[in-house]
Amino acid sequence: MLKTFALFALTAVAEIVGCYLPYLWLRQGKSAWLLLPAALSLALFAWLLSLHPTAAGRVYAAYGGIYIGVALIWLWLVDGIRPTGWDLLGAGIAGLGMAIIMFAPRA
Repeated sequence: MLKTFALFALTAVAEIVGCYLPYLWLRQGKSAWLLLPAALSLALFAWLLSLHPTAAGRVYAAYGGIYIGVALIWLWLVDGIRPTGWDLLGAGIAGLGMAIIMFAPRA
């Protein structure tokens, strides 16, 4: 279970970095060279998603729950905005949904 969570968290960081770097270029006038590491990060994201041993649709659905939590950590650490109690409640509910999807008994 810890391995699955860690893999999802790493996957989320790769996706967020892959989207944040073009954001910096488009919205903050940073160098277009940021698009190269962004593309590499998004390729890493796709590869990491492929490492999960269950069906792709289930992986994508469960990944969303972890992505929400990682995005809120990014909000706090990178954007400097502390998540609200409502943010944390929503992330907790999404995390519970992820756990149900990934760890429910299967026939």
